[in-house]
Amino acid sequence: MIAGSIAGMVEHMAMFPVDTIKTHMQAIGSCPIKSVSISHAFRSIIKTEGTAGLYRGIAAMGLGAGPAHAVYFSVYETCKKRFSGNNPNNSLAHAASGVCATVASDAVFTPMDMVKQRLQLGNNTVYRGVLDCVKRVFREEGIGAFYASYRTTVLMNAPFTAVHFATYEAAKKGLAEISPDSANDESLIVHATAGAVAGALAAVITTPLDVVKTQLQCQVSYLCYWF
Repeated sequence: MIAGSIAGMVEHMAMFPVDTIKTHMQAIGSCPIKSVSISHAFRSIIKTEGTAGLYRGIAAMGLGAGPAHAVYFSVYETCKKRFSGNNPNNSLAHAASGVCATVASDAVFTPMDMVKQRLQLGNNTVYRGVLDCVKRVFREEGIGAFYASYRTTVLMNAPFTAVHFATYEAAKKGLAEISPDSANDESLIVHATAGAVAGALAAVITTPLDVVKTQLQCQVSYLCYWF
């Protein structure tokens, strides 16, 4: 749980500016302009809010990512041991374990992810911070707004984690077979390479649902004037 929590917070907070740009690109589809480039989204954020705009909502990410990833990796490791039996290379067990981990962690992360995305898409006149966003959403839209995208998130993350962990474990095994002397199970390069391959493949498959999730979580009509 500790390792997963630290890994999740470092991962999400290090990549937060990229996540902000991605969120803006996904949300703009509800405006008259149906798509923008990465550079266009980046310039719009910098022009409107400066560099700080790339980090709006990072506090919500930190508050949600830690507990969610603690749940995620602890459930994954527990299920992997139970499902794998005597076969540590069972890809089906790895995929099923990832799905179980997703269902559990998304229940923890979805509310703060909604807050994070609304802060990313708004300027200081919309929400003053994490607490203000939580209070206003609860007062104006009710508790259901925090979980509006939960089913879509699970539908997105279940195949993502199934593909991710199955590919990750297979890639680790393949790298170890290619170079058994240097690519042991605890090698940093093995974890980094296998994780990059697995994450890229899973993202290609699930990005369309990620767009749906973003638009469910956010009221984005006030963004149109940015672009």
